[in-house]
Amino acid sequence: MQDHETIVFIEVRFRSPSRYGGAASSITSAKQQRLIRAAACWMRQQFRGAEPASRFDVVALDGEAVGWIKGAFGVSGPL
Repeated sequence: MQDHETIVFIEVRFRSPSRYGGAASSITSAKQQRLIRAAACWMRQQFRGAEPASRFDVVALDGEAVGWIKGAFGVSGPL
C-alpha cells in the first residue's frame, strides 16, 4: 500500500477466540524479522537507488473487532 510518499507493508492477523492472546500479539519477533527481510528484498527490486520511506502496519481482527496499528514495528534506518 502507499500512504502519500510512504510504502506501507501490512500484516493482517485474525484470532478467534483470543484465549492465547490477541491477533496482534501473534506477530512474534521472528515473524517481524521475516517480514522485514522480505520487504527489504522487495524494496531493492522495485527501487534501484533511493528507496522511499516505509513502515509496517498491522490489521488485527479479534473476533468482530478490527484494529489498525500504524507503525506497529520496524527498523531504524533504510530497509
